[in-house]
Amino acid sequence: QVQLVESGGGLVQAGGSLRLSCAASGSMLRLSAMGWYRQRPGEQRELVARITTDGSTNYADSVKGRFTISRDNAKNTVYLQMNSLRPEDTAVYTCNADGLHYTGGFYSRTYWGQGAQVTVSS
Repeated sequence: QVQLVESGGGLVQAGGSLRLSCAASGSMLRLSAMGWYRQRPGEQRELVARITTDGSTNYADSVKGRFTISRDNAKNTVYLQMNSLRPEDTAVYTCNADGLHYTGGFYSRTYWGQGAQVTVSS
């Protein structure tokens, strides 16, 4: 079992910054791609940013230039640096990771964190 533990959420004024962290632990060979999703009240969960094992990144258009995803493979941790926050960024942010396992063959399973509330006031 793999567990993802998030931290760093909170309340911030528009224009401010927050840094989310998500540490993975458990039984796996390694983590593959990791990412951050968010869900606003009454809306579907959407992809915010994703990063591969080798550091290739993808961002939602709404956060490009403001958010930066990074990872520390040695710590099995993914980060989301959020700058120039806007009220529209208010959401529950959830980290995601694909864990590589081996049981007679290689396979990957997807894991999710518990979610962190980010609230941006105007």
